[in-house]
Amino acid sequence: MPRIAIIVPVLNEATQIVAGLEALQAWRGPDCELIIADGGSTDQTVALAEPQADRVIIAPKGRAAQMNAGAAVSQSEILWFLHADSLPPPEAILLIQAALADPCRHWGRFDVRLSGTHPALRMVETLMNLRSRLTGIATGDQGIFVRRTRFEQMGGYPPIALMEDIALSRLLKRHSPPVCLRQRLTTSSRRWERDGVFRTIVLMWRLRLAYFFGADPDQLARIYYRR
Repeated sequence: MPRIAIIVPVLNEATQIVAGLEALQAWRGPDCELIIADGGSTDQTVALAEPQADRVIIAPKGRAAQMNAGAAVSQSEILWFLHADSLPPPEAILLIQAALADPCRHWGRFDVRLSGTHPALRMVETLMNLRSRLTGIATGDQGIFVRRTRFEQMGGYPPIALMEDIALSRLLKRHSPPVCLRQRLTTSSRRWERDGVFRTIVLMWRLRLAYFFGADPDQLARIYYRR
């Protein structure tokens, strides 16, 4: 079976990095490597991650740059990009290997479930998964996985400050549609709960529409992270 690299971009995640990485420990071994790409954390993220990863690297700040740096040092045939606050299903590695067993399939993602209990979050996650299935566009919250050869041919994640996952999806779907796994990856709803579910929905759609119509990703990133 092809080897998989789990690449996790992090920045100041000391409060939850241990719990997140503990869930990945069972997969570490000859067939799976765990790489942490830190964007210059000023807390204890790196020190806490080192015992639980095969490699921890320091990369330029920004998810695209961090994930590209992690991919560059990996030794695996499949790259799986996972957020630090995401919890994959227990059979995730086997699911990825099976999804890419067909040589005509090059990439894919999981359905997502938001961790919170607010009823509106069930609507949000359902629409996220449906939209992704209809458009062939995946987001980072869905745990994008891709063949290394295809990722390198595409030049990796475009070096932009926001919407790097959408930009990569657009490149990849020119060659094959994504494998849309229905098994769910649970991702933190902390932003939705902190800022308000409906306010966050409006913000996300505003940013995506602006990006679609050619807005500068740097400007969008300032709006996103300011909130």
